[in-house]
Amino acid sequence: MAIEDDKAIKAASDTIVEETELGYQVFNAPDESVLHQTDTDRIPRFDVTQEMLDESGEDPESWLMFSKNYEAHRYTPCDTITKENVADLELEYEMEVGANSSMEGSPLIVPGDPPIMYQTNGPSHVKAIDAREGEVLWSYTFAAPDDAVLCCDDNNRGVAVWNDKIYMTSLDSGVQALDRYTGEEVWYASTADHKEGYSATWAPIVWNGMLFTGSAGGEFGVRGFHCAFDAETGEELWRLNNCPEEEYVGDSIKQSGGTNWMTATFDPERELLYYNVGNPSPDFNGTVRPGPNRNTCSTLCVDPHSGEIQWVHQESAHDIWDYDSAHQRMIIRDLEIDHLDLKQDVVYNGGKTSWTYTMDPDTGKLLVRGQPMTQQVNMMTMVPHVEEERDYVMLPGLLGGHDWQPPAYSPETGLCYHKTLNTPHEIYWRNEEYNPGEKFWGGIVDVEPDEELIPDEYNGHISAIVAVDPATGKVAWRDWIDSDRYLWGGTMTTATGLLFAGTQNGNMIAYNGENGERLWEFDVSDKAVSGDPVSWYDPGTEKQYVAIQVGGSGFVGRGPRGDRLVVFSLGE
Repeated sequence: MAIEDDKAIKAASDTIVEETELGYQVFNAPDESVLHQTDTDRIPRFDVTQEMLDESGEDPESWLMFSKNYEAHRYTPCDTITKENVADLELEYEMEVGANSSMEGSPLIVPGDPPIMYQTNGPSHVKAIDAREGEVLWSYTFAAPDDAVLCCDDNNRGVAVWNDKIYMTSLDSGVQALDRYTGEEVWYASTADHKEGYSATWAPIVWNGMLFTGSAGGEFGVRGFHCAFDAETGEELWRLNNCPEEEYVGDSIKQSGGTNWMTATFDPERELLYYNVGNPSPDFNGTVRPGPNRNTCSTLCVDPHSGEIQWVHQESAHDIWDYDSAHQRMIIRDLEIDHLDLKQDVVYNGGKTSWTYTMDPDTGKLLVRGQPMTQQVNMMTMVPHVEEERDYVMLPGLLGGHDWQPPAYSPETGLCYHKTLNTPHEIYWRNEEYNPGEKFWGGIVDVEPDEELIPDEYNGHISAIVAVDPATGKVAWRDWIDSDRYLWGGTMTTATGLLFAGTQNGNMIAYNGENGERLWEFDVSDKAVSGDPVSWYDPGTEKQYVAIQVGGSGFVGRGPRGDRLVVFSLGE
């Protein structure tokens, strides 16, 4: 069937998301959600059990959550594609997904005969695809309200799967549960009022029948939270406001920011939840929010049963540079930290600050702060607050360093792999009145400062893929990537020591994970490759597959939107 005959794809394609003075706004969305079914009987009927989720990291035939396993390694045990034969990797198929939207997600793969892919993109659109043939079995577009306002385009970065359902966050700050066999709606829950600036674009996670999801809207002066739902019924189980009211002065807590706008990480051994917390609000004018603005720009550790905070590690106190702590956390088991004479589990992440952080999972104690992954010039300098001198250029800019791009870990090399930005931005502060649903930045950003304002120390490289040793924080290797676009999307490692990544220049690359040597490149598109690579082995074809979504988004330097999914393969 041609995609133009698919009613759900047409509804997503007809939905317009444009940047306005209020932010990105949704126009011409369907009045009601649209489902189109094509060949649902092809989907094998069995529950995705908790045991399958627990063992997903060791299963080469599946990719059952956003970053493959609960520890968020983005590592596949598939071993068909090796350093020796990766040059033979070929395009298996490509398909148009039809929405011409932001393409920043990670598809899921449920094993079976055939394997089923659940692929999402903006605006709140998901498909079930026969991953062997590249054929759409059903598609669904959520009816996003026309008055939804978004910071950074209509992204949807993936779904969660559990039993007979998949779960997708929606642009109106909701969670939609769907029957994974038919695409039919099961339940919907709103997490907050989108008219105040709340939204949702990340993949949730599910553990033992509980679904965990966060909040977005820090650029609109919302109060960030994280919450848990009963995955079967949609009943809210608990809600945690990320920032403690007693730490804030006056009414500043009401617009404190501190949202959690990426997927959480779960430690099944400790039964603890770890997640990132974003910037305080307003972003750049700290005078209206005195104090350290806890727990913004932080890692939070939370009891998943009660929602109680166990510990906090803050990366940028009283932040006035928009240095969110942005990407999903990673858990690394039995890491040997020789200089501290330790061998233990750790929680790890990279920051917009461009440093990496290796933390104790039980206490949050900082064990290692890594070397800068990119340049740091004028970093964390006070923004001048006098009329004749109220701006300056900083590096990293407000996107980092390390933004949302999900990193990968390789047990073979012991390294973590990051997509980073090395872009100077000029920021201005200004006083702004808070109005619900309107931007509340407390400043202006110029992402292309005048040449004479850029620091002499700037090396001119806009981005890099960087390998870091989490035990020492040292940069093992770095591949500078130049472009007029920013480098988005995630990375993926394999059991054979490979690293896969797409670039903003439209290339798909396989690296030797040990030293950064490029072993294979494929010219995918003239558009940015902003998706996250995933991989699986299909015993029915005896091939290993690698899939990635192609296209940028309308937001700052991400390149033109796209609507393609490409799948590569190599047989035994």
